[in-house]
Amino acid sequence: HWRPRIRAASQKRDWMDATRESFAYRCLPLNIANAHGWEILNPCGFEAVWNGGPEANDVAVTADDGSAPHELPATLFGHGVLTFHVNGLFRTPPGWNLWVGGPPNRPKDGIAPLGGVIETDWSPYTFTMNWRFTRPHQRVRFEANEPIGFFFPLPRDLLDEVRPRIAPLDEAPELKRRFEEWSDARNRFHAQIAAQPPATPGERWQKFYFRGIDTDGTPGATDHRSKARVPEFAGSEAFLPPAPMSKAQLPKAACPVHHIAPAQAASLPADELWAALERLRSLSPQRRQIPRQRAIRAEEFLDRHYAANWPLLLSGEMDNWRALEKWTPDHLAAVAGTRRIDGPAGTGIPLTLANFIASAQASPAAADGFPRRLMADLATLPTLAADLRGIDRLLAGRDPGRLWLEAAGCRVAAQQETANRLLLQIGGQRRIWLVAPGETMKLQAAARRAPLGDLSAPDLDERLPELRGLRPYPIDLSPGDALFVPYGWWRQTATTAFSTSVERGDFLWPNPG
Repeated sequence: HWRPRIRAASQKRDWMDATRESFAYRCLPLNIANAHGWEILNPCGFEAVWNGGPEANDVAVTADDGSAPHELPATLFGHGVLTFHVNGLFRTPPGWNLWVGGPPNRPKDGIAPLGGVIETDWSPYTFTMNWRFTRPHQRVRFEANEPIGFFFPLPRDLLDEVRPRIAPLDEAPELKRRFEEWSDARNRFHAQIAAQPPATPGERWQKFYFRGIDTDGTPGATDHRSKARVPEFAGSEAFLPPAPMSKAQLPKAACPVHHIAPAQAASLPADELWAALERLRSLSPQRRQIPRQRAIRAEEFLDRHYAANWPLLLSGEMDNWRALEKWTPDHLAAVAGTRRIDGPAGTGIPLTLANFIASAQASPAAADGFPRRLMADLATLPTLAADLRGIDRLLAGRDPGRLWLEAAGCRVAAQQETANRLLLQIGGQRRIWLVAPGETMKLQAAARRAPLGDLSAPDLDERLPELRGLRPYPIDLSPGDALFVPYGWWRQTATTAFSTSVERGDFLWPNPG
């Protein structure tokens, strides 16, 4: 009985994560190809090696402990070919084939996937997924739940309909003009980057193709996509158990269990326990900074960040949002400027969105008596909310969120999050400092004695000795960035320019608070 381990393919690749500033994810064709189909996952961990001979038994497979024999690959064909049985019948509509091969852009040292096209609209036969060793005596390991196959449907007569030819570019003068404008713009951009390196990674690439626009801003294809949206197979969750432990993960020997009588059991003070946990977390390089990632899968986000209570900086989530280009201060004032807002307590100043924006762009002295930070519920501003798009794999879309406008130089003291938040930076620059929940008791004790003030200030240890050793995580937010701030974390904010952002909390999963 086959237990199908099939999932929608992920854009994520370890080697792309490891590139400087994750620059490989700037290549949209790579991202689309990575996720342009479904993955078949390996049911059990094993190692294999080929001795270079032509016979089937010239490939040796060594399974991890606990693996079922029928789940292991076979060596049917010889010549260094490793064969995975896919014991299910796939069905496509009439005239549609299934392309089957290895996961795109996921190279594996010593072995390569073979591809095939199968007529799955009529065939009552199963198929196999095959990999061929590229050199002998190279031991290759496949982990449990590692992708071993990749498939997507395509019309059988697709190539029959194509009439390819090579033609001079001069035959299409308009296309030639647009190409030359792009080429010139790209050369100027590279020269500018070399002369004046940008401060933020997002400014180091032009994003024309990513955004689906021409160099003059004209939209390209109306159905341009910056990500592949591939649905999961209905019912697949029942067949995707967690991966079994590999040999390296298994304990070397049984550990004796020491039973402690209740009278002997000691309890640690809560502040000592939290402090010890923070010291342990700091031992991991992954826990010394807030990671930045593109196009994270919902399952990975849930496991590594939402459920793990660990922040994440998402880039590229809003590349195609109209708000990124439209929401200038002037546009906001023109579209929603008459919206009335309560002024600061005791001032008696009536506020509209327009006069707040005017005061926020004035000097602090000229804006005396006006607030430097403003929140408006986007549910009451449908014209603006229409310029936002949902991050469907993370957010439920129940609430468009809250609009935050902050003047340049606005600082917000550290406050503890009472729910999970997703902060979407639309315009301007903000720096945010995060402090882990493990420091809560220290911060609460310090706040009872004196205002916390700036947790990033160099005199913090002198001003509040109980916070000695506190290490806030600094994050710079540029337009298009999204920051996940988990429940219980402390957040401090400062703006370097007029900032426009949106705060969301309508995640797909239960949100504490």
